[in-house]
Amino acid sequence: MKRKAESYKLFPIEEAAIADLQASMDSGEASSESIVRLYLKRIKKIDSGDGGLNAVLQVNPDALAIARALDKERKAKGPRGPMHGIPLLLKDNIDTADQMETTAGSLALLGSKPARDAFVVKLLRAAGAVILGKANMSEWANFRSENSSSGWSARGGQSRNPYFLDRTPSGSSSGSAIAVSANLCAAAVGTETDGSILSPASNCGIVGIKPTVGLISRSGIIPIAHSQDTAGPMARTVADAAILLGAMTGVDPADAATLGSPLMSPNSAVVDYGTFLKPGGLRGARIGVVRSASFGFRAELYPILDTVVAALRAEGSEVLDPLELPHAAELGEAEFSVLLYEFKADLESYLAGRPGGTIKTLAGLIEFNKKNADREMPFFGQEIFEQAALKGPLSDREYLDALALNRDLIRAKGIDALLGEHKLDALIVLSNGPARKIDLINGESSNCGSSTPAAVAAYPSITIPAGWYRDLPIGVSFIGTAWSEGRLINLAFGLETALKARKPPSLIPNSL
Repeated sequence: MKRKAESYKLFPIEEAAIADLQASMDSGEASSESIVRLYLKRIKKIDSGDGGLNAVLQVNPDALAIARALDKERKAKGPRGPMHGIPLLLKDNIDTADQMETTAGSLALLGSKPARDAFVVKLLRAAGAVILGKANMSEWANFRSENSSSGWSARGGQSRNPYFLDRTPSGSSSGSAIAVSANLCAAAVGTETDGSILSPASNCGIVGIKPTVGLISRSGIIPIAHSQDTAGPMARTVADAAILLGAMTGVDPADAATLGSPLMSPNSAVVDYGTFLKPGGLRGARIGVVRSASFGFRAELYPILDTVVAALRAEGSEVLDPLELPHAAELGEAEFSVLLYEFKADLESYLAGRPGGTIKTLAGLIEFNKKNADREMPFFGQEIFEQAALKGPLSDREYLDALALNRDLIRAKGIDALLGEHKLDALIVLSNGPARKIDLINGESSNCGSSTPAAVAAYPSITIPAGWYRDLPIGVSFIGTAWSEGRLINLAFGLETALKARKPPSLIPNSL
């Protein structure tokens, strides 16, 4: 027994894939409990305290007990599947009915415990995952102020990019991305409305999947806007992201959007995206390269995209370069208008169903922030909250017209038109620019990014590490039509294999 415990201590968790962890548990080299202990030790070493990454908001006090129970089950019955015993972190806007808090990073929700797990957490627990803790995030998913600092929350403070600690991790799934990149967990769950998975994944050098809206239930997740919100996996490899995505999918009667998926019926629990992890997926694929000026990328970043294009062609893809996404620049303020309307309606609906809390309206939340301005608003305000509070019901013509415009321009006349005209499997774009320096006083300067088309369309997108700019990671994103996650995973897996661009972070204190 003593030798076995020692061997557990030596098991390497840095850059360990889910398949590696499963193999170690199957062979007896490690156990879920020992793996959880190693991650907890690493969190304590490099995440906590002054100068730490500040990615983990709260560790689950039940994590070791859950892992022990899963180890006993494995020994008695074998593993439930590929997620059995695997430690995950959840973004702090995903409900868990346990000893942890769910606050969206805000002090306003402390002590108000959800009555039940979010549906996606229920699925993950059923798959045998260990919920290791909650990840820090941009407070209220970066929908409070236009001058915010990504990765900052009143509850958790400022989280830091693991490549250079003075750089932003981007957001709003900041802690989830940092923790995955810095090997504080096997994988993590983030959420996205527009860029909140793709952008931090790119800036932190990992894989992120923003699924089709409706593939994953949103019930029990603190919302921004139901027309664009989705949870999604964040991992170090496409394979791990695909495994986690499969465990998160399922039809939820409480989220009508999940009833529209052609991939599932009420009798199917998960989709096995591992079947798309096959070599040769790029051979014969038709891929369009979008270099739209509206994305705002500097010329210095295009050599990375050129390298990607060369790799695609070398792997047998037919690449159309460049293409322009039609009508993308015509949205104007339509997306923001939709988000303001839906945020007020969706947040108040969520708060009404949460027991124990005294704040049930957006107006009440605004007042809380004013009364606690020294803690909640020491660096930036809540002007987005205030704009949303002025909006009327979802029957307003302004809202309905903006929503219809979004869908018409970006779906039928945008992504689908471009894919159909050229018979493409997917589009590919740079994900976003290099991580900016953290600036709590002025907020982040505007950054380039390409997440909006897939976000507004509610279509899937996958970012993977593609290259480096001044030692900062840069990702590229595949974008497809609705429910095309499997094909995108196949393409991303092929490109990841060809590029091998992922490098673990070095936790350097200061950048140039």
